[in-house]
Amino acid sequence: QVQLVEAGGGLVQAGGSLRLSCAASGRTFSTYAMAWFRQAPGKEREFVTGIGRSGARTYYADSVKGRFTISRDNAKNTVYLQMNSLKPEDTAVYYCAAAESGSVYYTRTLYNYWGQGTQVTVSS
Repeated sequence: QVQLVEAGGGLVQAGGSLRLSCAASGRTFSTYAMAWFRQAPGKEREFVTGIGRSGARTYYADSVKGRFTISRDNAKNTVYLQMNSLKPEDTAVYYCAAAESGSVYYTRTLYNYWGQGTQVTVSS
């Protein structure tokens, strides 16, 4: 069993930056692919970005490409999401997810573990 705990959400003005973190319990963090999803009110949870086990491969939704950066530190069992040039449409609850298979998926149902989410609000 893996527990994921997100942190770093908050209120920021458009154009600003935030850095989210997701700390994982357990000794097998380096074997999981990790991802960030987000869910805005009234919308489905959507893929934002994912990272492979070693951190060498990263994947981004078109809507965040060039603005968001995912990274991981396997020694600290933590994955990060650096968000720059934030827009009001980035407002959502952001969730960290882990896939035991070690592969990054764009489909949320293929992830085995989820964090509780952290709110990101971008004001215009």
